[in-house]
Amino acid sequence: MRERAKPPNEILTQRKIGRNIAQNFGAALRRAFGGAFMLHSQTFVGLARVIKLVTRAAVTCLVLVLVVAWRAASQTPKDPLDALTAPEYWTIYDTIRASDHLQANARITMVNLHEPPKDEVLAWRPGMAFRREALVVILQGMHTYEAIVDVTGHKVISWKMIPGAQANLLDAEILGIDAEVKADPQVQAALKKRGIMDLTTVICAGVSVGNYGTPEEQGRRIQGVIFLDRHGVWESFARPIEGLTVIWDADAHKALSVLDTGVVPVPQAPANFGAGEAGPLREIPTPISVTQPLGPSFKLNGNKVSWQKWNFHFRIDRRVGLVVSRLQYADGDKVRSVLYEGSLSEMFVPYQDPDSVWYTRTYFDAGEFADGFSTPLEPGEDCPDNAVYFEQIFANEHGIPQRRPRAACLFEQEAGDIAWRHMGDDNVVVSRASRNLVLRTIGAFGNYDYVLDWVFRQDGSIKVRVGATGLDEVKGVLPRGADEDRDGTASEYGRFVAENTIGVNHDHYFSFRLDFDLDGVNNSFVRDRLSTKTLAANSLRKSVWVAQPVVAKTEEQAKVKMSMEAPEIWRVINPSVKGAYGYPVGYEIMPGDNAMSILSPDDPPRQRAGFTDYQLWVTPYATDERYAAGDYPNQSKPGEGLPAWTKANRGIENTDIVLWYTMGFHHVPHAEDWPVMPTVWHEFELRPYNFFDRNAALDLPQ
Repeated sequence: MRERAKPPNEILTQRKIGRNIAQNFGAALRRAFGGAFMLHSQTFVGLARVIKLVTRAAVTCLVLVLVVAWRAASQTPKDPLDALTAPEYWTIYDTIRASDHLQANARITMVNLHEPPKDEVLAWRPGMAFRREALVVILQGMHTYEAIVDVTGHKVISWKMIPGAQANLLDAEILGIDAEVKADPQVQAALKKRGIMDLTTVICAGVSVGNYGTPEEQGRRIQGVIFLDRHGVWESFARPIEGLTVIWDADAHKALSVLDTGVVPVPQAPANFGAGEAGPLREIPTPISVTQPLGPSFKLNGNKVSWQKWNFHFRIDRRVGLVVSRLQYADGDKVRSVLYEGSLSEMFVPYQDPDSVWYTRTYFDAGEFADGFSTPLEPGEDCPDNAVYFEQIFANEHGIPQRRPRAACLFEQEAGDIAWRHMGDDNVVVSRASRNLVLRTIGAFGNYDYVLDWVFRQDGSIKVRVGATGLDEVKGVLPRGADEDRDGTASEYGRFVAENTIGVNHDHYFSFRLDFDLDGVNNSFVRDRLSTKTLAANSLRKSVWVAQPVVAKTEEQAKVKMSMEAPEIWRVINPSVKGAYGYPVGYEIMPGDNAMSILSPDDPPRQRAGFTDYQLWVTPYATDERYAAGDYPNQSKPGEGLPAWTKANRGIENTDIVLWYTMGFHHVPHAEDWPVMPTVWHEFELRPYNFFDRNAALDLPQ
């Protein structure tokens, strides 16, 4: 069929649209970024993403989608809560080395922003000076030290040893022991017994072991060595060398014990999943184009974001990922505070195999390693084409600044969600589509990858979600599958995911720290207890339920376990600010899918992860309480973090409070986990509750 000729006015209209797109694109970027953005040539992944749009008139438009990389390496911080910059890291490096404290064998395990006092941050306004300090954690000999560096003043203002603390493990420790372990004669004999003579592809990784109160743990920095074989695969976790482990003294650089429980062949199931390695690929679906010809709707000023009445600041933290701060929502002519700061606090992943090679695998991923955030994001895969990317600067074990490109992304998302809708009596439907703003980073912790999203909605709510993907940590076994495991011994603590390969049962727990400031610093925590009310005997209805609000006065009263039988609504309120109908303004913490720890209370891993005893804790704000399992969970003692802080049963009514919410899930592996797991999402929401006088999204345009 011949294409119809285009009328002259149609041609002119199409050309005009094209000119407008070209002219407005740069202007929109300038509006969004205030002239502060940089287009970095090395980060133009897919610069010329050309989308062919075929209309009824067979008009072809070429659209260039620019991937904009926001450079975190700004030379001068603009905000008191900005992450440390590269010049600041160099100042810290020089200052620490110029001091009399650092010894030649010292290793720097972490360098982070030491936040200014909260009252200083809240009083700060653009143009005012602000303090810049860094917390430096140093492993020196057998001791852990903390230094506070005044970055502006180029001096160390505090240096102290932390008794009994073990700093987070460094990559140089985890993988750096490889050659020393392989040189051990007992290890060589154990590998030879398994037919492994060429040790080139063998990986010896020294991971955390927990704390079980054994004599060998006392006064030592301990690692548990797992053995993997990289031969023939990209991912060594698919090839465990089973039945062999070493308890390693990291200070003495020697094995305290070598445990060999017997030979199990290294699994050989296909494990590669890259392009062309996973078998025939399915048919490519028709394209969906994600473009914003006029640029994003959000505006950036440094790391401050403005979008659809939301205003907030964020930074990327090496230990906990995204830290969002000073979240505000514009309500009419008032800009109202919601959250001073929110972030992940800790992760806990205990494996459920009591085998002598496995029982120590109970990882506090954030605190024991403190280096998983963030990984480079893949444009068009990890984030959509309309995303803007942010660079991360962090320090290595020598304190030298390192650059991580595309460590976080920010994008608007329309996923077909409905903001609100109703069909009225006249059969007329009134509906509004919703758009979200997503701030994302992804951390990698050994075999697991965690996608961490903060999702801002137009109705004033926030969704926080974690997507777990990556690889199961697997165990090699003799049976090929469940049919050969006739007595169930091999699969007692997991399930077959491939031939001779068991995915071991485990849990995932994510604790979030939420410092609410609803219309001011002083807030309270309310538990609306939903209970059955029995009605009068002459009522046709026999019962209803009622919500009974209880204001928690102390920390003990705010320790909450989720219960289907005794449901509750959890709220933060400002008792001094009332809404239009007399209720105190508030926000609800709405849980999603969750899990409770079913480990026995006397199990050492559970005792060290005491924050999992409750899904919600509330504490008064304290500058030195940031991590739910304590500052140093590596080889920590039982009860550190939230259990220790809340023993004082401090008051939490009408004061500055912090909520700690833990979500989790039990993972029983299955065949679909292999060789790489589909992403499993878990989430919770922060929702306005009498905070506004009406639906905050009522003003969305059609």
